[in-house]
Amino acid sequence: MIKKINKNSERVKRHIKIRHNLTGTSSHPRLCVYRSLQHIYAQIIDDIKGVTLVACNTMQKEIAEKVKGMTNIEQASYVGEQIAKLAKKKKITSVVFDRGGYLYTGRVKALADGARRGGLEF
Repeated sequence: MIKKINKNSERVKRHIKIRHNLTGTSSHPRLCVYRSLQHIYAQIIDDIKGVTLVACNTMQKEIAEKVKGMTNIEQASYVGEQIAKLAKKKKITSVVFDRGGYLYTGRVKALADGARRGGLEF
């Protein structure tokens, strides 16, 4: 019998390895990405205080209306730009990027590029 690899458990293992070396501080909080099949979520976290400073996703009412009809990559890029705008309001300019165990391609890369376009530095 052929065993099927559970991709999500493999992603979680990668995420644990990444998080072992990554920590968000007050001066450089962590930009964490989670993606599901239909939506993408991003939040900026201060790990020392254990507080989410800014969060943005495609399920929020005002964003969901704007991304309707866009492709998934365009939606991710838009969420990246929006999280950068919200971070600027909180005076956050530099972050540490946590890709959440996902490969840095597709929607994850689009979100990161959108955040850079919005003014965040990685």
